[in-house]
Amino acid sequence: MSFSSSPLPARPFADYGWDDGWEAEFAPHAERGLLPGRVVRVDRGLCDVVTPAGTVRADTEFVVPRDPMKVVCTGDFVALDPDGADPRYVRTLLPRRTAFVRSTSSKRSEGQILAANVDHAVVAVSLAVELDLGRVERFLALAWESGAQPVVVLTKADLVPDPVTLAHLVEDVETTAPGVPVRTVCARDGVGVEELAGLLGRGTSVLLGASGAGKSTLANALVGADVMDVRATRDMDGKGRHTTTTRNLLPRPGGGVLIDTPGLRGVGLWDAGGGVGQVFSEIEEIARDCRFHDCAHESEPGCAVLAAVDDGDLPVRRLESYRKLVRENQWIVAKSDARARADIRRDWKRKGAEGRAAHEAKRGRGPWRPAPPR
Repeated sequence: MSFSSSPLPARPFADYGWDDGWEAEFAPHAERGLLPGRVVRVDRGLCDVVTPAGTVRADTEFVVPRDPMKVVCTGDFVALDPDGADPRYVRTLLPRRTAFVRSTSSKRSEGQILAANVDHAVVAVSLAVELDLGRVERFLALAWESGAQPVVVLTKADLVPDPVTLAHLVEDVETTAPGVPVRTVCARDGVGVEELAGLLGRGTSVLLGASGAGKSTLANALVGADVMDVRATRDMDGKGRHTTTTRNLLPRPGGGVLIDTPGLRGVGLWDAGGGVGQVFSEIEEIARDCRFHDCAHESEPGCAVLAAVDDGDLPVRRLESYRKLVRENQWIVAKSDARARADIRRDWKRKGAEGRAAHEAKRGRGPWRPAPPR
């Protein structure tokens, strides 16, 4: 197990994110004599919960819904049985302010909540391997959709000793992540950690990334203690070994908390249309000048996005990545929403008819006119 099972140090409950808003939300449960708490770890139906009276172990038997999006998750605020109850049960979850969700690898079109009530989503990207900007965009789409503020952290910066090269890498990521702070750190030596801690402030942050990205080392540096196991990455490909196996909420010495997560092999979108639009905000801005409001930026006449690519103002890679994530998000929404599936199928048929009509018009077999908007 990578997380110490010892009780969390005694700290004011406010240090774990409790504020006046949560106090007001909890008021009806307080009238029933229940105790407020925040989930710091979940494991097979049981969870560790920090409360104003200390850390307790609780059972989630009474809050096991059929909807996987409503299961107890690290970061949730809950109402617990009061002192003296044995065993102690979680009686209800307080409504989440934010939630980081990805699609599962199953074929049942289910979402998986990785962390709840998060203020910052920290995406760790290792400089030990070649930058995968498409994967960064994927993480950021989910981060924006969660309601949290994304932050990209380029870890293992000591492996890029040339400052010019490092500056170019940072610039590449900044171009990929408009509106997102990008920081470089060498967590092992503590370089850049203090600046990152100041950026995160006293709220709740979740640490995300692939295995081998240096998340556990960074978590230890931010927490100020060796609470997470750290193992070396493989020399051949820089990949890690899943040293973190559960999602753990860890208090930080300067205030606030950090949720560390296992390395993510798959980062599937989950109803993240708004997040995709935020990541590719420059494309969405350019698209306002397209001739057709539903332009797919493929081959339509009067497409401002394609014109920007031709003029060199928009990289081809960005447009291709945008198309890919839009299609993927539409697909996952369609799989989980019958009405959306019907709308997308209808849209495909309409665009197919327009394409055939345009082809016939080019061959001189009749005029082509765009279909009227729906």
